[in-house]
Amino acid sequence: MSDDLIEAAATAALKAYAPYSKYHVGAAIRGPSGVIYAGCNIENAAYPQGWCAEPTAISHMIVAGETRIDEVCVWADSVNICSPCGGCRQKLVEFGRPDTVVISAGPEGERARWTLAQLLPEAFTLEGEE
Repeated sequence: MSDDLIEAAATAALKAYAPYSKYHVGAAIRGPSGVIYAGCNIENAAYPQGWCAEPTAISHMIVAGETRIDEVCVWADSVNICSPCGGCRQKLVEFGRPDTVVISAGPEGERARWTLAQLLPEAFTLEGEE
């Protein structure tokens, strides 16, 4: 079931705007409807002003009217496993659940997988939520 998510993230990475780092990342998230929302990293000469692939995908999901994440894939063509950065982990937690699966993938396919709880065990959440 994750192959379509990996493919969407890989396709998004091809559209990344990364003239500075040359590190193209794609992210794809599946909403409860089954629809996949993809995004890529977008760099800026004022480095803190760029953004990662995950919030780009989240924004597409929100604009489409969904507010929950069922599954995530982060894709990068690198020798290292690509996992969401700390800020993106918190952004994913905002719309996911502790057991939401996050897949790391590259050209050869899936490289690793975690749950959001594993990636960010003490995440900030609305009071009373897990």
